[in-house]
Amino acid sequence: YLLDKSDKYDSRDVERLQQDDKWVENYLIWRHDVVDDTLKMIDESFQWRKEYSVNDLTESVLPKWLFENGALFLHGYDKEGYKLFWFKVKHHIRDPKQQLEKKKLVAFWLEHYAKRDHGKPLTVVFDMAETGISHIDLDFVRFIVNCFTDYYPNFLTKIVIFEMPWIMNAAFKIVKGWLGPDAISMLKFTNKSDVQEYISGEYLPPHMGGTDSFKYSYPPLVDDDFQTPLCENGPITSEDEHESKEEIDADTKETGELNEEQNLNQKKMNSIEQISKSEETDKTEIKPKNAKKALTTFKGPLLHISPAEELYFGSKETGEKKCLIVLTNVTKNIVAFKVRTTAPEKYRVKPSNSSCEPGTSLDIIVSLHGGFSASLQDRFLIMAAEMDQSSGAGVPELTQFWKEVPRTKVMEHRLRCHVVESSKPSSLTLKDNTFNIPAKTNEDLHMQVIMYSFLTRLLQINIRLQEQIDRCLWFQQLSVVLSLLSVTVVAFCFYL
Repeated sequence: YLLDKSDKYDSRDVERLQQDDKWVENYLIWRHDVVDDTLKMIDESFQWRKEYSVNDLTESVLPKWLFENGALFLHGYDKEGYKLFWFKVKHHIRDPKQQLEKKKLVAFWLEHYAKRDHGKPLTVVFDMAETGISHIDLDFVRFIVNCFTDYYPNFLTKIVIFEMPWIMNAAFKIVKGWLGPDAISMLKFTNKSDVQEYISGEYLPPHMGGTDSFKYSYPPLVDDDFQTPLCENGPITSEDEHESKEEIDADTKETGELNEEQNLNQKKMNSIEQISKSEETDKTEIKPKNAKKALTTFKGPLLHISPAEELYFGSKETGEKKCLIVLTNVTKNIVAFKVRTTAPEKYRVKPSNSSCEPGTSLDIIVSLHGGFSASLQDRFLIMAAEMDQSSGAGVPELTQFWKEVPRTKVMEHRLRCHVVESSKPSSLTLKDNTFNIPAKTNEDLHMQVIMYSFLTRLLQINIRLQEQIDRCLWFQQLSVVLSLLSVTVVAFCFYL
């Protein structure tokens, strides 16, 4: 392919394909590990990416009115924790002159999200309330469908269609033909009474039966609505005057069990300004022993962040309410950082607005307080930017720094929450007494990888068997229909 069509590909895509195993894996999964089909999809996808200049799509190259229109945007999460990609059909009017620009807007949003959240799947919501014939644009709908089926592999979880008018039934029968058998199962036709099977009310607007007061506006680009956590540099959960008696007792019991390590844990909960050189030595000696080898690390240009993707909390039954985020400054300058969350009423983060010296690591304590429990929809945003060596690192200096720093120089990384019901998470949780848990051996990790590969293969075989069963059922139904038709013809001829 490269020899014949190298001029039809963007060299950045080719380079990424050679380095990004996850991207290759997604193509293979989407084409059921059939290599020829996978190569064909990559070829078509790369040609499309160059045609639409996907790698160079930015806000500045697209007309401002496209963003102001509000027909397409990202906002909220479904019940499984997947991001929602909204298509407000009533704001879309069919116009061949604007079609290319609107298609580029779709590509912009998909690429914007794919780069930001490393290709995590999306749930598409077609909000068809208050729509009519003037809004029917099968060419545009087909383009959106093709983006997920042909250009962005393993990127679609489901398509939620809300209140589709009866006049569009015939049109969506055509759409089903474009989707293919795998994607057809992802179609979910809903109305006000059952849409909350897939999306909770907190992310549904009032006209869909929800309580989300969000109203789209531009600028800026719609994000996760991150906010500063409660009492950002205040006491941790156990010092909260509103905390329930049960949680205080639990913390007291845990403190008694820690014995000699109690002081070490308390030191880790203090802000970086209060950490002495001796405590820094203790931390560097302890971290290699306690950091679990299965824990992944996001390697950003300014900070390495561990864990890379998920913070593990327990349910109310398991009682795990605290997590640890480790930041490591990999630059030669001071790096200012701040932590924001989509659920500021639930969490306390300490420190949430501070700085990290060159070459050092810093622990951030994230804790639930009161009677709250973590949910899959909760997100955390870590923002970081380099500071001049001459700049101070006090609260006034940091406040002024964040007012002046250009957005283009800010590194952003997002973490989602994961709720563990019974088993212990493979993440740093303070409730697990992290400082005593031995690291997993390489043999354990190797076995986990083998088991994961085996289960993945088993799932793929199951999908193929299901497809074969579906085909057999279809042939069976066809045979029954043909048999009935034959009997009818014979009976009619006998009658004559």
